[in-house]
Amino acid sequence: MALSDVDVQKQIKHMMAFIEQEANEKAEEIDAKSEEEFNIEKGHLVQTQRLKIMEYYEKKEKQIEQQKKIQMSTVRNQARLKVLRARDDLISELLNDAKLRLSGIVADPAIYQGLLDKLVLQGLLRLLEPVAIVRCRPQDLLLVEAAVQKAIPEYMMVSQKCVEVQVDQEVHLATNTAGGVEVYSGNQRIKVSNTLESRLDLLAQQKMPDIRKALFGANANRKFFI
Repeated sequence: MALSDVDVQKQIKHMMAFIEQEANEKAEEIDAKSEEEFNIEKGHLVQTQRLKIMEYYEKKEKQIEQQKKIQMSTVRNQARLKVLRARDDLISELLNDAKLRLSGIVADPAIYQGLLDKLVLQGLLRLLEPVAIVRCRPQDLLLVEAAVQKAIPEYMMVSQKCVEVQVDQEVHLATNTAGGVEVYSGNQRIKVSNTLESRLDLLAQQKMPDIRKALFGANANRKFFI
């Protein structure tokens, strides 16, 4: 049976309503899915940025901590250097005071003569040259000549060698030196410095660990060194 125009219109309206409902549901589904994807992407971006911020501040915190360590190390090193400089200054002051006291040795002729005897003999034995030149202060010429005369037979007995010794009459040690002698080979290429200052410096160098220990106590960092 043929449909009337009214029935056709009803069916058309019914189909249109169905299509519209389907379209609305599809649109709502698309909107919901889009919003879900947007929220997921937003959450991902927020988390990414949060991690970046945390990483940035962790890096900054490590940099600050490292800077603090460097500053503390610098301060400790500066303090250590100040202590070392103060100790070196004290030792230098003590050595200078000891050099000033060397004049007390020279002031006693008997003691000084005995010391010159030993210094000249030691210089000859260290050189072991057939010809030697001895230099001294101008005011010590007579004492040194006597020391040379005494040292020659002792040298020959110990070394089993002959030696010709000259006391330099033209070139002398400075008058303001503490005393002692310098002994040269005949060609003056080899020198043995046996001045009182050089002997004091050598003794100070050899005894420096003991000096530091006496002044500042034992150093744990040097317990394996002599």
